Amino acid sequence: METRLMYIELKSGYADNGPAWVGLVTFSRTKATVYFNNKAFKKSRGTSSNFYDIETREEYWISGVKKNGEDRHWAGNGKILIDQKVINEYLKITGDEKIDKSRFEITEINETRDKRDFVEIENKIKE
Repeated sequence: METRLMYIELKSGYADNGPAWVGLVTFSRTKATVYFNNKAFKKSRGTSSNFYDIETREEYWISGVKKNGEDRHWAGNGKILIDQKVINEYLKITGDEKIDKSRFEITEINETRDKRDFVEIENKIKE
C-alpha cells in the first residue's frame, strides 16, 4: 500500500476551523480508501469535503501538503496537529527550518488498527 504525507481536516460540524492534522496516510490499492489515525475514509463529493469517515459518516478534507505551508483554508484558524514522525519530511517539502509552534502542535499518531477491520464495515456499506 502506498503512503503519503497529507493534510486532513474534519469538516462536519465546523466551518473552516475543524480539527486538522498533518500525517502519513495509507492508500488502498485503488486509492478509493485512505487510512489515517485508525480511521478509514472513502472518496466523496461533499460541498466542502472530499472524503467521509466510513464509520461515523463525518466529512473530511484530505489533500497533499502545500509547499507554502498554507494548508488550512484562508478563513480557517486553529492549530494543526503534526505527527512527530513526519516533521522532517514536512520541513523538506515546505523548505522551513523548524515547525512554527504558533500554527502547529506536535503530537504522536499511532496506527493500531488493522486495515482488514475496515473490510467488514465497507462490505456492510455496499449491502
